Amino acid sequence: MNAVLETPDTVDFSFWPVADLPPYQFMALSGSMSPLEVGTALAMLADYNWRAGGNDRPPPTDAGEAIRHLLETDKVIAPGGLRVHDTRTNVSVRPGCCCGLEDWREWLDVADGETLWLGHDPSPRLEHADEVVQLWPDGADAQETPSGLPIEIVVGDLPAILQTVQGGLQGFLYLTKQWATCHVPTLAEDLTARLDEDLAVSAPLPDTSGQHAT
Repeated sequence: MNAVLETPDTVDFSFWPVADLPPYQFMALSGSMSPLEVGTALAMLADYNWRAGGNDRPPPTDAGEAIRHLLETDKVIAPGGLRVHDTRTNVSVRPGCCCGLEDWREWLDVADGETLWLGHDPSPRLEHADEVVQLWPDGADAQETPSGLPIEIVVGDLPAILQTVQGGLQGFLYLTKQWATCHVPTLAEDLTARLDEDLAVSAPLPDTSGQHAT
């Protein structure tokens, strides 16, 4: 399981260097990303949140303005979520449309018996079965259980799994600060703090013993 962000269409993007990635796919956020990949993630966040704000401001004209617009938004939203891959069956469950990475901690509620809305088109399906959570890539709105093998996650393993997700996000945050120090140095601290808060990166997660992780 890892945190993923939708890739942007960067054909006309010129504020900073970005990776040559196909648009509208998913990229994993982690501490092993290249500077170009970090730039791509921030291009997505900057453009998506500017558009989500209603375009009542003129579009940014340089890197500093793009990041300042991102900092001025009410809450940073990030199209994406958590991607789950079963290495045994090679089945992947990806976030659907309108799912947001900023809500990734809602997976903690699954350990308490809750279900999640994981987006649409596709519409991932989540069901509880005893001590296991079953995930299908699509079919949340179907009356019948989808065909094919689901991904199964032991509910008790979720806190530890989510700690690895958090580790990936913390790595991305570290690289973001490095990136911002090079491209928008006066905004580096503010950008890192804002993403940390709005994407709920550093706040402690419960560990497997029920205590709080440091």
